[in-house]
Amino acid sequence: MRRGVKVLTSNEGKFRELEALAKGYGIELEWVRTPKWEIQSEDLAEIAKFSAEIAFSILKEPVIVEDTGLFIDSLNGFPGPYTSYARKTIGLEGILKLMEGKNDRRARFATYLAYADPFSTKVFVGEVRGIIADSIRGSKGFGFDPIFVPEGSDKTFAEMDVEEKNKYSHRAKAFRAFAEFFKSYTLESP
Repeated sequence: MRRGVKVLTSNEGKFRELEALAKGYGIELEWVRTPKWEIQSEDLAEIAKFSAEIAFSILKEPVIVEDTGLFIDSLNGFPGPYTSYARKTIGLEGILKLMEGKNDRRARFATYLAYADPFSTKVFVGEVRGIIADSIRGSKGFGFDPIFVPEGSDKTFAEMDVEEKNKYSHRAKAFRAFAEFFKSYTLESP
């Protein structure tokens, strides 16, 4: 039996990655194409949880919302919770400019995936460490994928197809944790 949940995002790439993962768990995802409702916070878990609870209160159906940050060690964790804003303003080139002359190129992506239904809200976390590449590489993916090389690979996320990216991805790790919870979860009041 397939069970469904809505995914609130305006990013088609994020939805496609989650959709590819969901098939292996028998979870039917429905894309709700809208920006998420957000609070301003430096805590990505808090942002994702708030967004999922607001989305559930409007949609009245189980929903998942995720928030992701890129944390660069030599930039004191920047852009972190401001990843989307940094992508829209300074972009890939801006991050590479900030990284000029930096020997420490270590970074991590962290995804906080929040699930909300009538009875609870749960947050699932996925993280991947890697490095910031010296240049933009690849044309697949979205966001900062063209400059992030995950540990265990010599390719950026943008040089990988969805299946390969999902072997390393922070988003995939968070979704797998959600899927393990969801496959045995019954939607009943406590």
